[in-house]
Amino acid sequence: MTPADRRPLSPHLSIYRWPVTMTLSILHRVSGVALSSGLVALAWWLAAASGDAAGYRAVVAFFGSMPGQLLLFGWSAAFFFHLANGVRHLVWDLGYGFEIRQANASAWFVIALTVLLTVGYWVLA
Repeated sequence: MTPADRRPLSPHLSIYRWPVTMTLSILHRVSGVALSSGLVALAWWLAAASGDAAGYRAVVAFFGSMPGQLLLFGWSAAFFFHLANGVRHLVWDLGYGFEIRQANASAWFVIALTVLLTVGYWVLA
């Protein structure tokens, strides 16, 4: 047996439990990318609005369809998550909430607030 064979193996992802704070960190980046792709859709809508009526109706029809509604729902969820988690990061920039218990509590608060704001927006809209 060589010394390399006796080394301990690192835990694999299948047995490693991701902390909620790490998950939110990854989701913050993912939501930023999603919001950036949403800017393309916004530009498409603005270009159609400045063009002819037929092009605008096509864009409105797409966003009124089930795939379009799912995209809009996802972008609104990404927006509310990115907003809430951004405020959480702002609080961290002020030097508060770094203890593990506080960081976990604020992470779950961000998740709950995201769900509440997204559902509330779509119920009221």
